[in-house]
Amino acid sequence: MNKLNIGYALTGSFCTLEQSILQIEALINNGHNVLPIMSYNCATTDTRFGKAEEFIRRIESITNNTVIRTLTAAEPLGPKNMTDVMVVLPCTGTTISKLKNGIYDSPVTLAVKSHLRNGRPLIIGVSTNDALTVTAKNIGELMNYKHHYFIPLRQDNPVEKPASIVCDFNKLNDTIEAALDGKQLQPILS
Repeated sequence: MNKLNIGYALTGSFCTLEQSILQIEALINNGHNVLPIMSYNCATTDTRFGKAEEFIRRIESITNNTVIRTLTAAEPLGPKNMTDVMVVLPCTGTTISKLKNGIYDSPVTLAVKSHLRNGRPLIIGVSTNDALTVTAKNIGELMNYKHHYFIPLRQDNPVEKPASIVCDFNKLNDTIEAALDGKQLQPILS
């Protein structure tokens, strides 16, 4: 791939933030420019998995870009053609539902809307405990939307969390390459 400007949005699947940061590092190491974006919850909530400000500092250090955390900072991405690809990883059930229903009330959802106005790929990396229940319909519908591509996904703990789905973080690069060719990386379920 040529050097890309990648919008990279993180939402509140706190247990997968570390895996997502590793993917940001890999994109940077491959020569891409990453514009980080965080949902309100992700940017302000401290959990047992880490403190929000520490995640922000790390991401800004890795990308050498300021994390977009407001609606006014997210809105210009599309009009200014700032992104070739938009990634939402991790993407929670709440964010999936908002995207499916056209609700653009967070930096992440508005960044996605702004990016999609240019007809460029959106990469969704599902990470939610309700993917096989209430969120399943929204995932299915988004899979049929133009310019929407999913990182291949699987159940992450079928015994203890039978409705939970997580994407294969290591397939992000392959998903981006396929999406740039207008194709969904297969198999989508593993």
